[in-house]
Amino acid sequence: MHQLLARPPLSERTITMLINLSLALLMLLIGLWLAARLANIGRRAMQRANLDETLVGFLRNLIYGVLVAVLIVMALQQAGVPSAPLVAALGAGGLAIGLALQGTLSNLAWGVLLILFRPLRVGDYVRAGTVEGTVEGISLMYTLLVMPDNREAVVPNAKIGSDAIINFNRRGTRRFELKVGIGYQDDIGKAMGLIRELFAADERILRDPEPGVWLDSLGDSAVVLVMRAHTRCADSWAAQTDFLRAVKERFDAEGISIPFPQRQVTVVQGRVSEQTT
Repeated sequence: MHQLLARPPLSERTITMLINLSLALLMLLIGLWLAARLANIGRRAMQRANLDETLVGFLRNLIYGVLVAVLIVMALQQAGVPSAPLVAALGAGGLAIGLALQGTLSNLAWGVLLILFRPLRVGDYVRAGTVEGTVEGISLMYTLLVMPDNREAVVPNAKIGSDAIINFNRRGTRRFELKVGIGYQDDIGKAMGLIRELFAADERILRDPEPGVWLDSLGDSAVVLVMRAHTRCADSWAAQTDFLRAVKERFDAEGISIPFPQRQVTVVQGRVSEQTT
């Protein structure tokens, strides 16, 4: 009777399988704790290196995800599951996901590069492709630009990275260029001298590089002068609009004309002919 009720002893194979499962579970628990610790150590190291917080968070999660994936493969292998088919399945699944999310992954990759190498920063005025505006935010997927008319442009990072990025205020100064025409009968030297006086009177115009005025072209109705000067980025727009007004008012006061295209009509033998002057 006692022999019928007694449980049969576990086989050696069953005991080995239970031991392997226990070791796999223990490996998984300890590994998850260790992966979190290593990921947090990496995050603190990146923070000490003054990396962007968005990039720090992304890289921390990436490190943790890779460690967990490796840990799961090791735990399954310890439990007796063949690793080769599992690795092949993970590779095929990753390839399928990559093809399905090709555009998204491209934006993500460019987002990491933009944050890491910083060709543009929040507050910079940039032209990215056909869009121009002030950078208000950079995320891993897109960059937010505020255009001069206060519209918002959400530009995918892949579009920014695949085209030229023109940063207008990275160097702290900007150059403006203005053109003005004077009459052929006016004194070119006097007009240039007046413009140089206006340069010297405006404190927003930098002395290095030195501003200048040159003869640009001989137009149909005017001698065209070109003026170039550098200002700080914050003063650029106001300085050039104020300077153009100051040139007009000073020329008026000094009797230097700013001609405009004129059309002269003459009558010859009953026919009307037109001549542009």
